Amino acid sequence: MSILNVEHLSHGFGDRAIFQDVSFRLLKGEHIGLVGANGEGKSTFFKIVTDRMMPDEGKIEWAKNVRVGYLDQHAELKKGMTIREVLSSAFSWLYELEEKMNTICDQMGEASPEEMEQMMEELGTIQDLLTMHDFYIIDAKVEEVARALGLLDLGLESDVTELSGGQRTKILLGKLLLEKPDILLLDEPTNYLDVQHIEWLKRYLNEYENAFILISHDIPFLNSVVNIIYHMENQKLDRYVGDYHHFEEVYAVKKAQLEAAYKRQQQEISELKDFVARNKARVSTRNMAMSRQKKLDKMEKIELMQERPKPQFLFKEARTAGKQLFCTKDLVIGYDEPLSSPLNLEMERGEKVVLTGANGIGKTTLLKSILGMIKPLDGFAQLGDYLYIGYFEQESSQDNTKTCIEEIWEEFPSYTQYEVRSALAKCGLTTKHIESQVRVLSGGEQAKVRLCKLINRETNLLVLDEPTNHLDADAKAELKRALKDYKGSILMVCHEPEFYEGLATSVWDCSAWSTKRG
Repeated sequence: MSILNVEHLSHGFGDRAIFQDVSFRLLKGEHIGLVGANGEGKSTFFKIVTDRMMPDEGKIEWAKNVRVGYLDQHAELKKGMTIREVLSSAFSWLYELEEKMNTICDQMGEASPEEMEQMMEELGTIQDLLTMHDFYIIDAKVEEVARALGLLDLGLESDVTELSGGQRTKILLGKLLLEKPDILLLDEPTNYLDVQHIEWLKRYLNEYENAFILISHDIPFLNSVVNIIYHMENQKLDRYVGDYHHFEEVYAVKKAQLEAAYKRQQQEISELKDFVARNKARVSTRNMAMSRQKKLDKMEKIELMQERPKPQFLFKEARTAGKQLFCTKDLVIGYDEPLSSPLNLEMERGEKVVLTGANGIGKTTLLKSILGMIKPLDGFAQLGDYLYIGYFEQESSQDNTKTCIEEIWEEFPSYTQYEVRSALAKCGLTTKHIESQVRVLSGGEQAKVRLCKLINRETNLLVLDEPTNHLDADAKAELKRALKDYKGSILMVCHEPEFYEGLATSVWDCSAWSTKRG
């Protein structure tokens, strides 16, 4: 049975086409991975099918009475709402039924025998619905999901607006999973999850009876939960049965076959053109030349898939730093209250250190405290000599109206326009991306703009906060290679073991000193 039908979908931004005559069908129980390079339109597709954006052309049709759950990382949570209230709001329709049941009970005292019979029947129906949907064990279900996502330790009565971005995303994910919609739309759900919570989500999705569509660049996670891949490339959407690795194999074969067919056709075209040129003027061979020309005119030309630019990251290196990069003395980090016990840390030249641990325990706060961007609650952090620091922030500001060119020019005013464009192109951005405002780009493209700033400044210490979030597989692989080749030192927050294995010289588990638990 088809849950969602998309027919002849076309959409673009200005003169930049995203989809061209795309069709898509989702069947009951399918577990789909939606993949493609940064900027191909995966998140835009979600926004269109959930009516958050109108397509230029096409028809989107949902089956009747289908409940859709969409993990929107930019959803706002109201001040004063507790974690328990947000998670329990997944069952708001059941609470409404309970209220209706209580109203009927209040009215029974004044009801006629006929009305009483009707009321008893309605009460029975509501009671059955409440029992069927586990209304009387809602608190237990809320606590089960909260525990699995590491929210229980934050205190279910905590105000949601006082939590970190990652913790808020976990709450929205928890609410969505409790709702158990007919279809889940998950846009990069692992971006803000640490390893143990990714494992739990993996188990949950494997046991999930309903359909879901998942956007993710975390290949091991994707491979473990999906059975269908839809690949978005060059404004098209192609379906592959199987996991991501199987898709890669089939895609590589398909691409090789297309290239071979293209070469054969180009050879044939060349020979036909040559024959026509040599024989059209001679009376004896003119008919044969005209016949070859007709064949050329009718030939359906094979077009090779347009190759997206692959990123090339090469970090510029400054002079050698002093032996000690930083040290902390009884450093207590936090804002209104401590996030850590007193810390005595140090890092030496040549080290590549990765910080791990759950969201909200203070990894970003520690980076900013070491760099002097945030005042510590107690103690101090001291930076070493001759440091040239490059800092990569987790997210871009959504208020930024500058184009990519303006963004890089502001950072490097001495560059010519050619140098600015060249620098952005090396990071895997196309001409249309380069001329767009930063805020309209996808999360992965925005990350490439921030990386462009970083690789073109001379550094000897890179401080990176979740640099792999939103990056596609090609960009992630290239970034890992560049960081391994980098002769300077690295202090990085990362939740992907596959990324930092073979790169890190040491891993610091921040949960060992945190006063909070994710």
